[in-house]
Amino acid sequence: MGYVLWHVMMSLDGFIAGPDDAMDWVLGYASPNPAVDEVIETTGSVLAGRRSYDVGRRPSQRPEARKVFGGAWSGPEFVLTHRAPDDEDDPTITFLAGDVRPAVATALEAAAGKNVLIIGANLAQQCLGEGLVDEILIHLAPLLLGDGVRLFDRVGAAPIHLEPTSVTQSGQVTNLRFHVVD
Repeated sequence: MGYVLWHVMMSLDGFIAGPDDAMDWVLGYASPNPAVDEVIETTGSVLAGRRSYDVGRRPSQRPEARKVFGGAWSGPEFVLTHRAPDDEDDPTITFLAGDVRPAVATALEAAAGKNVLIIGANLAQQCLGEGLVDEILIHLAPLLLGDGVRLFDRVGAAPIHLEPTSVTQSGQVTNLRFHVVD
């Protein structure tokens, strides 16, 4: 049975996207990384938030940033949204409405025993709040962005306890893997 993984690149000051959801800085750290290769190999489906989906569709977005892992992964993708676009022509993308719990169940079923990859800070926070995330893998970049989208920003939320399971280095990036205890 697969599990739910939140996989993300983060700056040292805690941002997973820069101002205006900028993600171009991530590509500067896209050297070969065994931790990323393992995620690509074990992912059966992707569940993304609408904001992340929209960032990937921006006309100014670099082609390698339009697909999951730059196109190195393929499979069913789900986008949880209250407003599905009417111009998506990629048959691998399905739009889901409603609560996060059934969306995760749908993605797990589609993953066929592999893992579900969560993309998007808000979606990940919803999943964490519902106890649906099993692991978090953070690629820590040696960079201070100064502003943008924070990794975790739920004011007043109860603490979520994590157990470190591995710390590895790949090039300039430090890979931090945690099991979600709560």
